[in-house]
Amino acid sequence: MAQTAHALHILVKQKESALEIMKGLQKGGRFDLLAKRHSICPSAKKGGDLGEFKRGEMVPAFDKAVFKGPLLELQLVKTKFGWHIVKVLYRT
Repeated sequence: MAQTAHALHILVKQKESALEIMKGLQKGGRFDLLAKRHSICPSAKKGGDLGEFKRGEMVPAFDKAVFKGPLLELQLVKTKFGWHIVKVLYRT
């Protein structure tokens, strides 16, 4: 079972905004540029890159998506912070 993961995310308040950003990504938009433009998370400065983190360090819904969801595919996750567009780069 993977104990660490490396993920990117874009955090927004509204689901509609998240869906629009996902459409842009699916049409070839650059994750880093869209994160810098739209994300309300401090990681926006790094293009949404959260770096590598351990299982259990993130809120439960986010943690579940990262450690059980697909690699390299966009996921939409709702947490107490808002709506996250998540892309898991790898797990170890």
